[in-house]
Amino acid sequence: MPCSHLSDLTPVEPRTPDGCEECLDQGTRWVHLRLCLGCGHVGCCDSSPERHATAHNGATEHQVVHSFEPGETWAWCYADEDMIPSVPAAVVRP
Repeated sequence: MPCSHLSDLTPVEPRTPDGCEECLDQGTRWVHLRLCLGCGHVGCCDSSPERHATAHNGATEHQVVHSFEPGETWAWCYADEDMIPSVPAAVVRP
């Protein structure tokens, strides 16, 4: 069953295209990046020490993040705990 949260999405632009918003502020490192499709927040993945993307989901309840890694098209829905193979290109702006 497709993620019902995709229908709520509108196009977003990354707020910090050069890395994790909080890691850049704190001077910490990240492993991979995730783009919040609710607001454009760029946070680090759960393999990163600080796990800022998941923390952002907990603070905002924005449900869908898209991989912010070059060439990756998948997304993750926190509410459904499910991977989404790809999202409409119009939702993710470089």
